[in-house]
Amino acid sequence: MGYSRRLGSLLLLVVLLVTCANGEDPYRFYTWNVTYGDIYPLGVKQMGILINGQFPGPRIESVTNDNLIINVFNSLDEPFLISWNGVQQRRNSWQDGVYGTNCPIPSGKNFTYVLQVKDQIGSYFYFPSLALHKAAGGYGGLKIASRPRIPVPFPPPAGDFTILAGDWYKKITLGSNLPFPDGLIINGHGSNGHSFTVDQGKTYRFRISNVGLTTSINFRIQGHKMQLVEVEGIHTLQNTYDSLDIHLGQSISVLVTADQPPKDYYIVVSTRFTSQVLTATSILHYSNSAGGVSGPPPGGPTIQIDWSLEQARSFRRNLTASGPRPNPQGSYHYGLINTTRTIRLQNSAPIINGKQRYAVNSVSFIPADTPLKLADYFKIPGVFSLGSIPDRPTGGGGYLQTSVMAADFRGYVEIVFENPEDSVQSWHIDGHHFYVVGMDGGQWSAASRLNYNLRDTISRCTVQVYPKSWTAVYMPLDNVGMWNVRSENWARQYLGQQFYLRVYSPANSWRDEYPIPSNALLCGRAKGHRTLSL
Repeated sequence: MGYSRRLGSLLLLVVLLVTCANGEDPYRFYTWNVTYGDIYPLGVKQMGILINGQFPGPRIESVTNDNLIINVFNSLDEPFLISWNGVQQRRNSWQDGVYGTNCPIPSGKNFTYVLQVKDQIGSYFYFPSLALHKAAGGYGGLKIASRPRIPVPFPPPAGDFTILAGDWYKKITLGSNLPFPDGLIINGHGSNGHSFTVDQGKTYRFRISNVGLTTSINFRIQGHKMQLVEVEGIHTLQNTYDSLDIHLGQSISVLVTADQPPKDYYIVVSTRFTSQVLTATSILHYSNSAGGVSGPPPGGPTIQIDWSLEQARSFRRNLTASGPRPNPQGSYHYGLINTTRTIRLQNSAPIINGKQRYAVNSVSFIPADTPLKLADYFKIPGVFSLGSIPDRPTGGGGYLQTSVMAADFRGYVEIVFENPEDSVQSWHIDGHHFYVVGMDGGQWSAASRLNYNLRDTISRCTVQVYPKSWTAVYMPLDNVGMWNVRSENWARQYLGQQFYLRVYSPANSWRDEYPIPSNALLCGRAKGHRTLSL
């Protein structure tokens, strides 16, 4: 009876909060049970993380502004969290699902996420965010469709497929850098373990995400062209490609027309910028196929950086298409807004206390004993300090710190990611999107701004930085909260290449940020504090 009363109170609070804030936006309810289970991604039995018995987990189907109520039961024997890669969590970092904002769900317990896909469209994914759980599965696709009254700049496709691809390891040791991957998988399977059936003459949408741990990939379909239509929620100019690079944590979608003779064709992913090239295949199966696949899988680019850089620069925003709202995407003139601050972030790989670590501006992040968002809300001293990471490279040796950078709500910042290392970096910022105004080789300087694209670049939430290169973005600080800025290389993230950006509004108003949820889990030094009650 007590549990039922508490659950009823929680659901009532959910309805009150979200209805007051969002009117009649629809609700979608999910119940997930997270368990261990046997999986065979590379043909060898491994213990994986399943959601409702599935790997990958169920795809979330949603529409702009939908409210998602996701009740997650943790049936593992260890704490667990899920984060939502690319979902901006407007005014609501309480639901972001990383350790800096949320206490882990204890073994044998549950937690209900209450989130809204506010003013978003596009292709994303969710994943387990603690430790290296992502290496065991637990991820799935997340689709946000446009509302029926909002025009989309291409005819409705005959089908909509999700491809979750990336590197895979048979065994991982915590606390050290990861070795070369054992293979690549597509939707949980190695080569030819998955097929996609199409009808000849029809056009299909493929939503592709790189859910791997360490490796960029290239995607291609034998004998077929791909028309890029969306990058992480932005409609693009519909350029045609033979193959596409997708870096760690990134998502794109393409249109593919089944315009070839009726048979089966290879769908191929392969590693990029690696000395040994790994490949995995799936099958594009014509429903009237007269035969199986033939010939070797088509080859793709391997170590060519300039090729990848030029392709990235070719991704442009469709200025006349509508986004999640009916107004054209080009109506927001991001290049005409004066920036309020420049933040330069440089990755490094220091040895600290005799161990390999990774750092941002010489600071290697260590988790606190209490989620930073809770410590900030309850004003718990000694958990973190604002300004514990500089906003430009120092050139000094690496050191350990729970690093949090202060930022002002409604600022408009220029962020320059600087990569002096020999490997491609991939950076993600939770709670925000940013405009990729420039990327090039060498050292960034103020003169680099002369070559920025200030008219029609894409905006996204995850961006690559090539070796010995830089990438610059403009980002509106339009979302109050505590937000994770991280490497999407999961070993580097785990060993310190991340920090938190605290976007602060002094108004302390529901207009700027939702209150702490009544069901918020409290741990560490937040135990004993009280959340909202009805």
